[in-house]
Amino acid sequence: MIFQNNEHIVFAGDSVTDMEKAQYENMGRGYVRVVNNMLSAYYPELSIRVTNSGISGNTSRDLLNRWEKDVLAYKPDYVSICIGVNDVWRQFDNPAGKIFAVEIDEYESNLKKMVDSLQGKVKKVFIMTPYYMEPCKQDVMRAKMDEYGAVCKKIAEKYDCEFIDLQAMFDKYFKYKHSSYIAWDRVHPNTIGATIIAREFLSHCDFDPYHKY
Repeated sequence: MIFQNNEHIVFAGDSVTDMEKAQYENMGRGYVRVVNNMLSAYYPELSIRVTNSGISGNTSRDLLNRWEKDVLAYKPDYVSICIGVNDVWRQFDNPAGKIFAVEIDEYESNLKKMVDSLQGKVKKVFIMTPYYMEPCKQDVMRAKMDEYGAVCKKIAEKYDCEFIDLQAMFDKYFKYKHSSYIAWDRVHPNTIGATIIAREFLSHCDFDPYHKY
């Protein structure tokens, strides 16, 4: 596994990362908690610090505004970024309030600034795509979300980040289960959905579920 003893991972994002962390020991009840649980359960010989820096409702603009105090100040070894759902969602749930949405050009600029700030300071940056749990790619919100996911891929390739395509992961899952099985609003995952995201993240970290200690 890539993580070593006494290293620190910061997960930055919106409500998908946050998942009520204020009520759940600052870890939340989502994928960040599952990642922490899996690392602790399967690698007890390692002490790995996990910080949940997600805030519900955040767009990439909001995350960039608090980047210094909520990410860089921790001096992490690894940073995972999962942002963009609200950048897109605000274009649909509040069409009269365009000021709250983040258009794709600004989204790309915000994400680049985040990644730029980490160059030479961390061992690896993970970029996870925003997603919409809608299998129909012609759905207007799903199509827009895919455009933002493509930006994530472009930036990950440019900066040699670890690219994690959550949308593609969910597409595979929905060949077997309907999206309502893990998220009624097609965005906020239940514990099963959180486990799926955590599993995908750890698959990019050389995590070994058969690790012996």
